[in-house]
Order: sequence, then C-alpha cells, then structure tokens
Amino acid sequence: MLSVSNLSLRYGKRVLFEDVNLKFTPGNCYGIIGANGAGKSTFLKMLSGEIEPATGQVSITPGERMSVLKQNHFEFDGSPVLQTVIMGNKKLFEVMQEKDAIYAKENFTEEDGNRAAELETLFAEMQGWNAESDAANMLSGLGVAEDLHHKLMSELDGKTKVRVLLAQALFGNPEVLLLDEPTNDLDVDTITWLENFLADFENTVIVVSHDRHFLDAVCTYVADIDYNRIQLYAGNYSFWYESSQLALRQKSDQNKKIEDKRKELQEFVERFSANASKSRQATSRKKLLEKLVVDDIKPSTRKYPGIIFKPERECGDQILNVENLSKTTNDGTVLFNNITFTLVKGDKVAVLSKEHIAITTFFEILMGLDTQDSGNVIWGSTITKGYLPNENAKFFNGDDNLMDWLRQFSADKDETYIRGFLGKMLFSGEEVFKKSNVLSGGEKVRCMLSRLMLSNANCLILDEPTNHLDLESITSINQALKDWKHIAIFTSHDHELVHTVANRIIEITPSGIIDKRMSYDEYLADENIKALREEMYAKEMA
Repeated sequence: MLSVSNLSLRYGKRVLFEDVNLKFTPGNCYGIIGANGAGKSTFLKMLSGEIEPATGQVSITPGERMSVLKQNHFEFDGSPVLQTVIMGNKKLFEVMQEKDAIYAKENFTEEDGNRAAELETLFAEMQGWNAESDAANMLSGLGVAEDLHHKLMSELDGKTKVRVLLAQALFGNPEVLLLDEPTNDLDVDTITWLENFLADFENTVIVVSHDRHFLDAVCTYVADIDYNRIQLYAGNYSFWYESSQLALRQKSDQNKKIEDKRKELQEFVERFSANASKSRQATSRKKLLEKLVVDDIKPSTRKYPGIIFKPERECGDQILNVENLSKTTNDGTVLFNNITFTLVKGDKVAVLSKEHIAITTFFEILMGLDTQDSGNVIWGSTITKGYLPNENAKFFNGDDNLMDWLRQFSADKDETYIRGFLGKMLFSGEEVFKKSNVLSGGEKVRCMLSRLMLSNANCLILDEPTNHLDLESITSINQALKDWKHIAIFTSHDHELVHTVANRIIEITPSGIIDKRMSYDEYLADENIKALREEMYAKEMA
C-alpha cells in the first residue's frame, strides 16, 4: 500500500497543495486530474521520490516495489530492447547481472559457487526463467515487432521507444505503478491492450492522462487537485465530471430545497450506475456505483473555454467530391492511392490512418496547400472552409500581442469584438497584450481556435484539435463539435471526441480507403472491418 501524510508543496508564495492525506490501495486505479499547472505530474514525482515535499512524507509498505514510466527517452540508448524491459524489475536484473558475471569467471571458486547457488534460488523465486518470454509478450502486446526485441534502444524511433519504456514500467508485476501520460504516441489498438491490462492489474495504479476514454476505462477513483487540496472520489472521470457539473448547477440554484437537491443527486447516481453496468469498464467491474454518494463533491474551480462555431451561410447540396486522389512522397513512400468519396450534408467524418503524415497531407490537399499527384478535389460553390492545422508554429513567428494577432484574421477590427473572442478562450484582462511568440502549446491552440471561430466557415477541417489542450479545453471542443450541424472533417487521438462526434469513418491506406457510415466504436468492434483493414495494410507490405 502507498500512503501520503500531511503532504504539502509550495513554490515561493504559490501553494500547489497542502495537508494532503491519502491512501492508495491494491486493486484500484487512481486518475490524477486538475487544471493545467495544478501539479499533477509534480505529485507523481513526489510519490516516486524524485521531488521532496515541503512537508509530510510518502510511505510504501516495506518490501513492495514501485515502478515509474520513464520520460527520458535516451536513458537506455546503449541497452538492447529486451534487456531494457527486464530492467524494470531492478532487483531481478541485478540478480541476473551478478549471476552472469560469476559464470563468466575463468577461475570459479567455492565462494563463487555458493553465491551462484544463492542467486539461482533468488532467480527462481522471482520467476527469472520466464523473464525474457514475459518481456517479449509484453512488447508484442504493445505493438513492438519481434525483430526489434534484440536491437539497441538507440536504433528505435521515438514512438517505439515510448512503447518499450511503457513495457519496462509494467514488467514484473510491481506493487505500485505510476504512469504519466501513458497513451501518448500509442495507436488505438495498443491503448486498448493497455486498458485491458490495467483493468485486470491487481495492484495499485496511479495515472495522469488527458485521454478521457482511457481514464473512464481504467479508473476506479479520481484524485482531484483543486482548492489547494487533493480529494479522492469513487468512480471514473465521467462520473466526477458530470457530478461536479451537477453540483455547480445546484450551487447556482439558491431556491432549490435541500430535499430536492438530494433527490436529484440520487437520481443522477442511479442513472450513471445503470449506464456503467452495461460497459466493460474497470469501474463497473471493481466498484458498484450504486454505493456512491456525491453530496461531498464540490463544484470545480476550473474554467472551460467558450467554443462556439457559427457558419456565415448554410451549405448547399454540393459539398465535396474527391476522385481518384493519390499522393507519393519525394522518397517514393505511397501515402494514399485512388481515394474516391462524396460528402453530403451533415457529414462529420473522422479520418484515420496508421501514418499521420498521410492525413495531414490529405487535409492540406483539401485546403489547396499541397498538390496531389493525380485525381481531383471539387468543392461545392457554397462551401467555406475553416482549417485548424496540426503544426501552427508559422502563425506565431512575429511579436504581435494577442489583440493584434487575432485582429489580422477578422473583418471587424473593433477592440471589444476581438476581446470577446479572446475572452471566450480564457484570455482576459492584461493577458490580451501578451506577445504571441511566447505562448505555450495549449495557448497557441486556443488562439488558433479563436481564429477558426472568426472564420464563420460551414466546413471545418481539424487536424488533431485536442493536441496540447487540457481536459477542460478538450471537453469544450468536444461539446462544440457535437453541437455542430454542418460539415466536419477531422482526425484526433481523443477516443471520446471521435466516438461522440463522427457519424462517418474514412480510413486512409496506401492501397485505398475504407469508408463506413457508423460510429467510431462500431467501426473498431466490427470483425469484418478488422479483416478488411488487415487485408488493406497487407497489400502495402506486399
């Protein structure tokens, strides 16, 4: 068991949290949530001992092992992949090294023999004979091909390194597992594998993630950093979010009687419990939500951006025709071939591909920012396009303040009008005079969303719109796209956004496309589509 007592952390006069007393027990997964800068990752570093608290202490049951997902992708560059995974169990790896060193000696003494016997006993007790096969199975589950298992870490690309380091953290059944953004750079199949692994994990997991679907799938508790405290709530992220929104509405309704509020809370718990019981989520398997009470859940102090897209005109009947579109890179890599489809009113299309560069290039061709090798892109005369690119650095090269930066994209130059759009994206007061070239990644995306709202387009093309955003901004853009009644073409790694927004899925492969009118979850679960995807990508390998 892991526990913290009287924990506090301050930076100068700023208090992140204080007097935190928590117990993290086996069989549960705790999702750490909080606004940007609240101290989520810092809290994990305190638990691991990387950062010392201002006051208090962190305690783990003697003899238990804590494993942490490493963020330094170059730390193990000199080690083979399989060995890097086994290093996750430090004690086992030390036994293996010492044992191998003894057996490598030319002059083997009686003392060496006795020590080797001790090490062999320890090795057997720690299931050492299964270490390599267990590590290999874990790597395969995380999508690391077998031909990479004996290569050096330095030979891997960044995304594959992330998977190896995740395997290292999971290896050897640690009693406490700390994961900071474990789904970054993982595809949907690998995330599903990880969700299932953690759902069946019998020890303690503490995770920070911006992936709401992942938090819902694995968390049995939410640890909310707010009001300079860390409060535990039973249930997953969606339960916490909906209940905190309910608490906020009740707080604003001063005239509602206590009895009416309690009844509304109870009906909410029952409704949420009924929905959760139909899912495969870890929450519904490990904790019965019927036992939950939300009386003590406070309205969150977080602020949510106001994202509202309003088209200047309605779409006509002719939206978009794409005919036999093909594109190959300069080095001969086929990004896509023979793409043909037609959009109709109301289409909200999620575009998928194993290679994100294929999607970005496809979007840029649709926008006229790149040229295809062959084929045609024909837009209807009533269509106006608004584009949110994945890479936005070129928009922030100058030293304009935010007012002047946004004003250049607006027909209405009035200061009050421009301030209104910046205010919706949580830039208020003197913040509107901040220089545009010193913004954080999340602030840049919020500025780009302001620019997009100003376009009044009736067709939105969005390349990873949730990148760099906090959970509050992700929730806001998700709701804005759910409310959008016009055309949207987008890609996102946020499972919840794709599932709740898209009514059509188009997957781009080098040998063609798969085009289905269905939800994302239906697409992923369809066995016929799975077989078709394997066939399409097999053509690429051939």
